[in-house]
Amino acid sequence: MKSILFLCTGNSCRSQMAHGFANKILAEQFDCYSAGVESHGLNPSAVQVMQEVGIDISTHESNTLDQYHDKDFDYVVAVCEHAANNCPTFTQETQLIKRQFDDPPKLAKEASSTEEALNHYRRVRDEIHNWVSGLSRLN
Repeated sequence: MKSILFLCTGNSCRSQMAHGFANKILAEQFDCYSAGVESHGLNPSAVQVMQEVGIDISTHESNTLDQYHDKDFDYVVAVCEHAANNCPTFTQETQLIKRQFDDPPKLAKEASSTEEALNHYRRVRDEIHNWVSGLSRLN
């Protein structure tokens, strides 16, 4: 089975959402993982909005790439600019895909209410879902 890693800055939000959707949508095609260039812990708002669509990521851990040093991935998806720019070199067989999504925590800082902040998470969640749904063509 092929493997796919979703990479973000802190493995707290976008890569976790992508990992959650991939586990649900692509599990028969891919072994799915997520990691960060750093580890920032799991974002509670990301957990909340994923639960709203029936996906529980509350048991996910915020991993770094160091935890996968012995793993070869078929695909690495950088879901943010920082991860794309700081992505280490993988094996020649690894295909790097850069698909950047807005940063919900950053957007939420400007929100005037909790609901407005969550709406940023929901929008990005839905964009990630739509994009991950199309990844079945990779296999």
